Parts: sequence; structure tokens; C-alpha cells
Amino acid sequence: MTSPGLADEWYYVGVDVGTASVRAALVTRGGQVKRAAEEPVHVWEPRPDHHEQSSEDIWTKCCSAVTKVTEGIVKDHVRGIGFDATCSLVVLDQNFQPVAVNLDGKNVVMWMDHRATKQASRITASGHRVMTRVGGVMSPEMQPPKLLWLKENLRESCWERAEHFFDLPDFLSWKATGSLVRSLCTLVCKWTYSPPEGWDDSFWTSIGLEDLLENNHSRIGERTCSPGDPVGAGLTPRAAAELGLMPGTAVSASLIDAHAGGLGVIGADVSGHRLPCENQPVTSRVALICGTSSCHMAVSQKPLFVPGVWGPYLSAMVPGLWLNEGGQSATGRLIDHVVFGHAAFSQLKQQAEKRCHVYSLLNRHLGEMAREHEHLDLLSAALHVWPDFHGNRSPLADQTLKGMVVGLSLSQTLDDLALLYLATVQAIALGTRHILDTMREAGHDISTLFLCGGLSKNPLFVRLHANTTGLPVVLPAEREAVLVGAAILGACASRDCSSIQVARQQSKPCFTQIYSAWSHG
Repeated sequence: MTSPGLADEWYYVGVDVGTASVRAALVTRGGQVKRAAEEPVHVWEPRPDHHEQSSEDIWTKCCSAVTKVTEGIVKDHVRGIGFDATCSLVVLDQNFQPVAVNLDGKNVVMWMDHRATKQASRITASGHRVMTRVGGVMSPEMQPPKLLWLKENLRESCWERAEHFFDLPDFLSWKATGSLVRSLCTLVCKWTYSPPEGWDDSFWTSIGLEDLLENNHSRIGERTCSPGDPVGAGLTPRAAAELGLMPGTAVSASLIDAHAGGLGVIGADVSGHRLPCENQPVTSRVALICGTSSCHMAVSQKPLFVPGVWGPYLSAMVPGLWLNEGGQSATGRLIDHVVFGHAAFSQLKQQAEKRCHVYSLLNRHLGEMAREHEHLDLLSAALHVWPDFHGNRSPLADQTLKGMVVGLSLSQTLDDLALLYLATVQAIALGTRHILDTMREAGHDISTLFLCGGLSKNPLFVRLHANTTGLPVVLPAEREAVLVGAAILGACASRDCSSIQVARQQSKPCFTQIYSAWSHG
């Protein structure tokens, strides 16, 4: 479709709710981001391993971001809206009011919250058959252990008051439409739902949550639909007014944020560049969505059971294909933690206008060190980082693991900070290699990495992943691939596209840069 001008184009809005911010984009039918906006969201950490948010704060920021990107646009030219979000747990009462998940009044247990580690271990020890679909180990980042923690620790103040438990992506589609239908993406990946059978009642009973079976599972979801399907009758009048859009605008069943990113990049056109995935099925590709944490999304024609890796999940990201999801619980957050806590950080802070500039300065400093001494990758030969500061999601699947640094001295110069930063990124890349090797051993045929997310904008991070895995790394031409993935959902819900596959083809995803092993950019 041609684009005669901003006023005459059809548009789709993608909304991505990440760990620290809400982002929205106005996207054309061809997959081009015309406008983008970002709003910060609050995170509360009342205790160690407790990470909380407010659903009201998140929705307010969604409305603000969408209003910004659609300002001045003819409202009926915005044909659909799609939401993606972190897989956090939202708790509401029978009147759809927030129910506190701690003593401070917040009602969202964030994805990264590890308060339910003991509950997760008990669920794993039960040996129930649903464990085969989560790599054999229940993670505290999934919803069953979080629900069990709430029942065991906040029975009167939360559990008995709670009438609706939402995954955050489903909360957003409900807030927009008033429909309680849940996305298969969230229920299958984070709640142990398994189509076409549905809920396994024996699982909930075996872990002590049999009360969730009441009223046809109304507290966790009676009805489901696939991502891209329209939800309800579109935007309610109230939601439309808050978002600055037309009532009835199509709203899609949502995706988890990593899955939206995978949808946005895994089908990129790389023809003519002699990549190993060229003329091969999409099953030869892995989408690495790297931000606060990282997710490694691999699809297959048949179900593959990978120890320590979530899945296989049918149609959770690409319709008709099985998904395995590996991950690292702290990547961008780990790098920030290591760099911002170092004594030499103050030197960089004085030079950097924005936080992202800190990493540009560090990358430049490492380049200077490499020119003076040796190959950049070898600078940290005497410094080693074990990156599981927030546990290991995959493939060891042990959230009790802690981080470690070996090779420190009493020196805290800028050189020391640069080397610690380098060793941390190398450790993350080695974690990716460990996950990919485990996937291959289980039957995945992986030849190319496709990256998106905040860390994909860091050339050192990208280059080290190419060097460490030995695979070519592809970056999308549209760097906001997660938002494009969410907008694709809106296009499907509007019926302007008949399926996610058609929408992906019309958006024409393509690459902007390819990194090969031992590449220098």
C-alpha cells in the first residue's frame, strides 16, 4: 500500500509495557514506525526479591503514550491497537479495584519478583505432568507459585478479596475493552494452560489452589483466544476517551513482550546475503529479545522438550509452530548494576549526558585499550563473571544461584570498570551460547540470531554475541521491533490482515546490519 501522507495513511498502534517504561508507536501498514513515545512507570522494591508495580499507574502511562503518538491523526485512520507486556501478575477485586500484594498497597507482582522461590520448588517437587511443558522446573517468575505465595502469606488481605487474577497483557486488553477473555499466549506460557484440553484441574488441586477451579475458573480465565484475534467490541467509550482514540477501535488479544519482539524480527527478509538461514524455514532462526532480561525464542515444526527451557508451546508466538523459550533473568539490569555501582562510575557520569551515553563511552574506552594492548575479547582474560545475580532461568533452571566475580584487585580505575563491564557482557553472551547449545541437543536446528530490544542497540553486546556463539547476528531495519510486533496484532484485530502471517509479510521486516563472528562492526 502506498503512503500518500501522514493524514491519509492507515495506522496501527503498538503498546509495549516493559519493566521500567511504557512505549507506544504509530505504525503504518508497511511496518514503518512513524512516531514513538515513552513514559516511565514506577517500580517498588519493599523487600529483597519483592518487585511491585501499580496497574493504575501503568494504564495511565499507556494512555499518555498513545495520546502522544496519535496527536493530530484522523482518529478513524487508527484501525487497531495491540498490547504486549511483561508477564507480571495483576490482582483485582470483584469491583475491578486493585488488591494489594503486600503491605504498601501495590497490586502487581512483577515478572522479576522472586518471593515465591520456595513455592516454585515445592511445585517442581510435585512432579505433576505439566512440568514437562516448562523444562521440568517451575520458575518463581511464572504465575502458579506467585498465586500460591499470595494464598499462604496474604490470605485475608489479598487472596480472599481477589476476584480476578490477570497476566499484565490480559489486564491491558480488559482495560481497553471490558472483555475478560484471556490470550492463549499468556495462559499457555505462564499459567500451565494447554489447548485444546484447557486447564488441568488436577494440577491446581495438587498444589493447594483448588479454589481457583470455582465458577469455571473465573478468577484466572474462562474464555481464551489467539493473539491477533479481536477482543470484545473494541475500545469502550471510556477507554477510547482516555487513549484519545475512537470507540470501537479494534483491540487484539495480547502477547507477552518477548513474544511480540520475536514476532517482529524472526521473519526478517535477509535474501541475497548468503546467511545460513536463507531459503531455510523460520525454524533455523532464534529471536533474542534483550532488555532488562533476555529471552531466546526458537520455534519448531514438532514439539521439542528442552531441559531447563520453557515450552514447547503450540502457537504461542508464530501460529502453527511450537515455541521454546530460554532466558536470562538479568541482563540489562545486571550490566547497569555492575557499572553504576562501581567507584569509577562517577568519572563517566560527569561526561555522559544520558545514561545510554555511559555505554558509548565505555565502548570507546575499551576500543582504546584494545588498540594499545591486544584484541578486545582478550582484555578480560584474567577477569571472570558468573552472571546469575538474579538466579538462572535457563538452562540450569535454578533461581537460587547467585552471581560471582573472580579476578578483582584493589584497583578501581576507569580501566577496571571497563574490563568488568566487558567481562559481564561476555558472561551474558556465554549464557546465550549455553542456552542455544542445549536447544540444539534437544533437536533445534539453529543457524542465525535475530536481535531486538534495548541491548541490541549496544554494538559491543551484539558483537560479543556473534563472537561467542559463532553465529551471524542480524539486527532489524526497524529497531523498535517489539512495538511493530504489537502493532501487527492491531492490524489483525482490525481485519485489515487476515492472519498474523499475512500481517508479517505486509510489514516487510528486513535487516539493517549483520554481525559475523569476530566482526568489528
